[in-house]
Amino acid sequence: MQRIANLLVVKENKVLLLKKPKRGWYVAPGGKMDLGESIYDAAIREFTEETGALPIDPFVKGIYTMVIHDSETNEVVNEWMLFTFIAKDLEGVPYEENREGILEWHPVESLEILPMAEGDRTNLLFAVSEPGVQYGTFHYTEDFELLKEQIQKSIEGD
Repeated sequence: MQRIANLLVVKENKVLLLKKPKRGWYVAPGGKMDLGESIYDAAIREFTEETGALPIDPFVKGIYTMVIHDSETNEVVNEWMLFTFIAKDLEGVPYEENREGILEWHPVESLEILPMAEGDRTNLLFAVSEPGVQYGTFHYTEDFELLKEQIQKSIEGD
């Protein structure tokens, strides 16, 4: 199963997002984990590779399963895990663009309206606005139309 780690920096009520050229969708910088790599190290490495900056004190905010279904048969054709981290600051100046797309700072509120996968919207809005850790499973068609989502969360002490 593929494992993905992404990391969202929230600074001065803005988030650093990557605009992907294929769909024009926004995502948190991140990517595939290497064999044997911790999710923490992968999130920092991928963020740094894609932005040229170093996140300060990142922490996990979400752990998700993404399930892709064949549009005609509804059979599962792909599945991966996503580990989302957040940091409140970064060191360095992010690139304006990289091989993956264009990096842009956006007001936190724009997460509600920017074009993105609906599961990413659920994930990133939780990361910037709620305490604890969110867990979930997102079911999509191959065109990333959200079929359903199952969400749970935990807060230390609950």
